[in-house]
Amino acid sequence: MLGHRSHVGLERSEMLDEKTAESIGGILVDAARPLKERFRALFTLRNLGGPLAIEWISRGFGDESALLKHELAYCLGQMQDQRAIPILSRVLQDQSQEPMVRHEAGEALGAIGKPEVLELLRHYSHDPVIEVAETCQLAVRRIEWLQNNKDQRESQYCSIDPAPPALEKDIKKLKETLLDESLPLFDRYRAMFALRNIGSREAVLALGDGLQCNSVLFRHEIGYVFGQMQHDASIPQLITALKKADENPMVRHECAEALGSIAKEPCVDVLKEYLHDGERVVKESCEVALDMLEYENSPEFQYADALIKLKKTE
Repeated sequence: MLGHRSHVGLERSEMLDEKTAESIGGILVDAARPLKERFRALFTLRNLGGPLAIEWISRGFGDESALLKHELAYCLGQMQDQRAIPILSRVLQDQSQEPMVRHEAGEALGAIGKPEVLELLRHYSHDPVIEVAETCQLAVRRIEWLQNNKDQRESQYCSIDPAPPALEKDIKKLKETLLDESLPLFDRYRAMFALRNIGSREAVLALGDGLQCNSVLFRHEIGYVFGQMQHDASIPQLITALKKADENPMVRHECAEALGSIAKEPCVDVLKEYLHDGERVVKESCEVALDMLEYENSPEFQYADALIKLKKTE
């Protein structure tokens, strides 16, 4: 998931009219366009929000790129607009969609957080695809937690997380919870996000041990969290995971995106090395990550710049 930073886009004060939506949305759904341009269009639509943005983002689920469709679902969840529930529900139920896309649709439904989707999520908590099942289990727990905890603190990373951070502050105890595979995944995710919020080198190293756990979903979330933290101490662990040929592509792609987010020289070298990886989702993640990395090291003000570029052409 590429929403690692709070500064990827434009302010919602920019109103999205039909003409603008069609111009930006047209870039998003144009398979002939470079993927990096389509991603910038996607994040522009996400940050502008509203029904027109949702409509255009929803049109992308017929694309051949699992990575793009995964990010479409992620963005719809982060927008927290209940008008996205029908399309996300359809994607979750669509067995022809790739597991990482269905998983992201389930997570997005949890991020929106409406109790009306609980029955659907409970049903898919028993999906034969374990990543989908675990995602839906987490989404159910998140919505149930929201029903009982009205006083929520916004994430310091401006993201809607699959679980709220644990209140525990002791890194050793949090690490024990993180790595205890006998505990519910929701509790372990809470420890994960608490360690992320602590943000120290010790917390990063504790999180890194989670890359050895059994759950693919869990390992992929560690990669996502590392991308948010942007801590140098995570670079060796991310590179190791990306280079691991027998690692699940869902994990490798997330580690590639995290390296792009960190944007240091060793990250550039390994991303270039895997630009032609045999797994399409990994290859495309390296391509988009290098574009984001280029943005991180440039004077550009905004990554999601499709609207700015559109205005320059008018």
